[in-house]
Amino acid sequence: MSFAPLPTDVLDRARLAVGPGTAAAVAEDLADLTGRPVLAYDAEGRLTGADTAEDAPLVLVGAALPPALRGDPRVRWFHSVNAGVDALLDGGWPAGVLLTRTVGRMGERIGQYALAWVLADCQGVPGHLARTAARAWRREPSELASGQTALVYGTGHIGTAVARALRAAGVRTVGVGRGEHAPGGPFDERVTADEDGAWLGRARFVVDALPLTEATRDFFAGPRLCALRGATFLNVGRGGTVSLPALGRALAAGHVRAAVLDVLTDEPPAPDHPVWELPRTTLTSHSAGITAGTDVTDDFRAGWQALRAGRAPELAVRVGRGY
Repeated sequence: MSFAPLPTDVLDRARLAVGPGTAAAVAEDLADLTGRPVLAYDAEGRLTGADTAEDAPLVLVGAALPPALRGDPRVRWFHSVNAGVDALLDGGWPAGVLLTRTVGRMGERIGQYALAWVLADCQGVPGHLARTAARAWRREPSELASGQTALVYGTGHIGTAVARALRAAGVRTVGVGRGEHAPGGPFDERVTADEDGAWLGRARFVVDALPLTEATRDFFAGPRLCALRGATFLNVGRGGTVSLPALGRALAAGHVRAAVLDVLTDEPPAPDHPVWELPRTTLTSHSAGITAGTDVTDDFRAGWQALRAGRAPELAVRVGRGY
């Protein structure tokens, strides 16, 4: 794990600042936690607030780290209000700066989202909506979720929560992740990405909960998508892990029965973006796991307490891996 130790005296002297768009309630909670004023920094990296001591270490909370602060030696810890950190790591991360991220109850929310779409698919909800819009009365076939197989790519916080939600409905879950992950948890079975071939043709559902790294960019491309046999594909990870042209071909050929995409590489997509033309595809506008202010403050508090105790925060990002 990439962990930049922060001695207690650094935390004692640090000034805390929040970035643009951070809710006022979050800033108030952070002030209560740390017992000090909370400054603000803007998109240019300018600090404003009651105390902007020039030589004090900085602990920042926000969505982005401005270029001016990337090279600032005062910055010792950046806590991202988002779970995905690929945009932050693009172009490299400053050496010696601890990076943590926010997960909160996002896994629970995304697990509920995945379960909702799995059940809707099994119950024929998309067809019922289409028939209603067309004023057509016709029965839609349904199937039981119980006994179906779901491949869940990514076995971290999000993938684990997805598997837990799906297993509650009787769905068999196969987690696809790194080889060093210990067995157990909510997955019925775990395999590595090199071992998923035997499962692709048997999966009724495929859930992409992968982070975006060099290893996962366009992970779902022609070979993997064409190995499916009528699976419904859900992406709750990162848009860049899926090749949209390849997904379009797999949908046209029937390898993918339907797709539910919560994330895209380009957000929001332009009105003429080809994603709008994909057949049997629903876009949900990055809504599966919206971060709440309490998620930010709870995860920052856990990191603060861990550092106070001399431990690495659980949500410290392993910069070399990209998550």
